[in-house]
Order: sequence, then C-alpha cells, then structure tokens
Amino acid sequence: MPDLSSEKLDEYAATFERDGMVVLKHHFPPALLTVWREAFEPLLRERVASQTTAVRGDNRHYITLPFSGVFADESIFCDPAILGIVERVVGDDPVMCQLATDTPLSGSTYQDIHRDTPPLFDDQPEMPSFQLAVNFPLCDVSLENGPFETTLGTHRMRPDEAMKAWRENRLGLQAIQMELGDVMVRDVRALHRGTPNRTDQPRPMVVIGYSRSWYFRPEVHIDVPADADERLSLRAKRLLRYMPRVDRLDVARAPEAYQKFAY
Repeated sequence: MPDLSSEKLDEYAATFERDGMVVLKHHFPPALLTVWREAFEPLLRERVASQTTAVRGDNRHYITLPFSGVFADESIFCDPAILGIVERVVGDDPVMCQLATDTPLSGSTYQDIHRDTPPLFDDQPEMPSFQLAVNFPLCDVSLENGPFETTLGTHRMRPDEAMKAWRENRLGLQAIQMELGDVMVRDVRALHRGTPNRTDQPRPMVVIGYSRSWYFRPEVHIDVPADADERLSLRAKRLLRYMPRVDRLDVARAPEAYQKFAY
C-alpha cells in the first residue's frame, strides 16, 4: 500500500472538499482483498439464508463484518494515507464507527436517490464534513454488476435544495467503476444510489465509517471482542474508543440494527 506525500494528501483533501468524494486507484493489494472476498462469501450465504441482513432494496443486503480474523486488519483500517485524508476532512482524532458491506445480487434494482445521514441542524446551511464512508470493492465494479452512482458537490447543499435540483434534472449522476484495490472516500451526505447487479455474481462493497471525534450514531457500531482488542495498536484502540467491547462475538446474530439508512 503506497505511502503518499503530505502534498498529495492535501490535493486529495481539496478534491474531496470540491466534489464530496475522491478515489485512490490501486491502493490496496488485490491479493489481500481476494482473501477478504473468500472469507465473506460464506458469511453472505449464511446471513441471506437466515434473513438477518438489513435489506437496502430488492436483493441488496447490508451486513456488518465481524471484527475478527482477516476483517480486523489494521493495515486496512489504520492505513496512513486513508487516515491522512480522513483527518484533513473531519479533523484530528477521528472515530471509526462502522465495518460492513453492501452487496447487490442478481435481481437487484435501482435505489431511490438519497443521503446516508440527516443534517445536524435542520435550519442551518450545510456544515463541514462530519461523517465519511471509505468504500472498497471485493471484486471489480463495472457498469454491469451494480456501480455506485453519485452526484458531485451535493454534500455542500441543503437537502431540500439538492433534492429540488435532482427533481428538476439539474444534477447528473456519475457511475463509479472501480478495480479491485481501488478505494473511495466519500461524504455520506452527497445524493447517491445503488444500481442493479445484472450478473450472476455478488458485488460486495466494504464500507468503513469514520466520523468527527464527537459524533456517534449508536445504531452503527462495531463489537470488538476481547481477544482482538488485546492485539490492537494504540492507534487502533483510539480509533475504536467508542465501540463496545464484548467477551466474544455472537455467532447467532440478531438482525442488523442499522435499518434506516436513507434520508
């Protein structure tokens, strides 16, 4: 995973400020993400079969990843370049609050266009960024298997103004095609939607959530088991400081708590 200069991180942060997103090409090793995909496949099958996913539309499933094994990898969630961008956008001492996947299957459909969080204050102009999603796919993402579609710059618009512009066809959607190893950092307030997967293979997209030090949504969280917590670096412990510690992970999971996702 390449180290990036301070100047390059500043450039990425400036692009993010303008567009509400930035993509780092070929950032993670594809071989590592292939291991993630192989570990995720049985989890996906089990959770879909047990109907314990959060349904994000027809044949589209949100699944929290267990913070264990390959998924508790500090080389991913403590990646210096990604955290360098996160800190430039949401300030020093951010919080990691989410480790999950969004996976459209064959038969999925277009989502309604939406934002992933409400504004902090309904009667105020949009604030600086306070909640980010870092996304990376576990396969190549093409126009056929359900690319993420987003608008540029709407993270700095009031929700009503952005939706009015969308309804009046003054906003365009951009399909984000990605290769295995690419990473997207985005403001969750930008108007966006998921698209149909027209192939027979799942299209898993990992999401790691980071937010400002004071922001916490209890329905979005990571259970950190004691054995994993013991192995964490001080940096990782600080990122996960608000996340609940548990003696062990619950194998027989209840349905996902993060149900309301569109605003």
